[in-house]
Amino acid sequence: QVQLVESGGGLVQAGGSLRLSCVASGRALSSYGIGWFRQAPGKERDVVAAISRSGGSTYYADSVKGRYTISRDNAKNTVYLQMTSLKPEDTAVYYCAARPSAYSDGFAYTRERLYDSWGQGTQVTVSS
Repeated sequence: QVQLVESGGGLVQAGGSLRLSCVASGRALSSYGIGWFRQAPGKERDVVAAISRSGGSTYYADSVKGRYTISRDNAKNTVYLQMTSLKPEDTAVYYCAARPSAYSDGFAYTRERLYDSWGQGTQVTVSS
């Protein structure tokens, strides 16, 4: 399995920006589809964004569409989540997850159960 470590979280005012990073080790990230999920206190973990193995397909939850951008740099074994125009309701622990994908797999998977490697999470807090 690939090991994932998230970073880049923190405290930001509403309207601000953060960039989360998900760095992989143990395996080449280029063989995986990646998802970003978040879990707010008392709520279920939900998908925020996802990107296919090649980067050719992406998915965004309606709540973040137009504000978040997922991207990947396979040479750096890193996936990013650029977050702009942050709102207090974006406050959550953010997790990245990896799913082994075939070379021809062009899907950006959104279901949590389809991912088998998870990072430890990074806290994002947006103050009003």
